[in-house]
Amino acid sequence: MKGGEASAEAEFDDFYRSTAQRVVHLVYASTGDLELARDSTQEAFARAWQRWDQVRATDEPGAWVRTVARRIAISAWRKDTNRTKAMERHGEGSSPTSPNEDRVAVVAALRTLGPDVRETLALHYLTDLSVEEISRQTGTPPGTIKARLHRGRAQLAKILADKEAHDD
Repeated sequence: MKGGEASAEAEFDDFYRSTAQRVVHLVYASTGDLELARDSTQEAFARAWQRWDQVRATDEPGAWVRTVARRIAISAWRKDTNRTKAMERHGEGSSPTSPNEDRVAVVAALRTLGPDVRETLALHYLTDLSVEEISRQTGTPPGTIKARLHRGRAQLAKILADKEAHDD
């Protein structure tokens, strides 16, 4: 293997190790489907590797992968409505590690939000993107992003407060 290829491979490996889990979390928070999140993330990184020379030359390779992963997930989500309906009826399958009670409550609350609000919250809080960065990546006006963040926080606060009051 040539030196440049080895260097590109090592650079991609480092990039993957440092960003993959966050991409999975983002897509999972956006879709509520861990399997879809993992598959979409894997496919997005495979596409990034195929075009690594182009992707690494972008201002934000991580943003490129996040965008591709979200688009893959959305596409799969639209094509597989039966699976989505079954998941809504029967709930999430078992996961490798048992989530704590708070995590379950937050994921359940996120699922009640509309997809645009849920995606905006995930981009802002899980990937620490600013309003302007979310606006740029999603092609949505900054004012709309601010409104979604405001509405999403208010909805989550109400849902979680109602759940807490009900649990007491």
